[in-house]
Amino acid sequence: MQLPTPLIEGRLLKRYKRFFADVELTDGSVVTAHTPNTGSMSQCAVPGYSVLISANDDPKRKLKYTLELIRVNDHWVDTHTQRTNRIVEEALQDNKIAEFIGYKLKREFRYGASRIDFYLEKAEEKVLLEVKNVTLCEKGVARFPDAVTIRGQKHLLELKEAVTQGYYGVIFFLVQRAEATSFSPADEIDSEYGRLLREVVAAGVEPLAYKTLVSPQENRVGQRIPAVLD
Repeated sequence: MQLPTPLIEGRLLKRYKRFFADVELTDGSVVTAHTPNTGSMSQCAVPGYSVLISANDDPKRKLKYTLELIRVNDHWVDTHTQRTNRIVEEALQDNKIAEFIGYKLKREFRYGASRIDFYLEKAEEKVLLEVKNVTLCEKGVARFPDAVTIRGQKHLLELKEAVTQGYYGVIFFLVQRAEATSFSPADEIDSEYGRLLREVVAAGVEPLAYKTLVSPQENRVGQRIPAVLD
């Protein structure tokens, strides 16, 4: 999908209170940008890193600027989690995800006590697909989550239950790190999530991990990488 234009270059000074980031622009001025990401962003929100922000003149907004991309290890990383589902939706609609070519989709499908990101349908097959945004990467291995996620644990259990009801359950990890060659759960951060992920996969839920192709102009789904749970 296309990113907002034009994007403004800057340098991250600090991220605080989760949703705020102070950014020094190239002219030396400092602005505060909204940070649409509830995770720790431990490898991304590093003071001194290059960033790209967008501006919005809507008078109803509390902050004029939004943090869009962060430069990590010579690659742009999209930390804007409100964009994650739209990137996956575009790829599904354009048949860029090999496992789901030709499927019809609905967003925000209510199942149990949750809203699963996508319901996909083709012939007799019914798919529930939940998307997670991945910005953590260690030695080429993309990791999730980057903070304890009770909500993420709940989604795994909902997918497991859906499989018993005849659905095909998929947990889809959208990996924003270009250097990643595989995906594994971050057990040292949320051991319960890692345990549940292995449990639900053993029960029939499929883990899919796809990398994104990110530039200052666009973010789109790229190649699949293996999900390693051993």
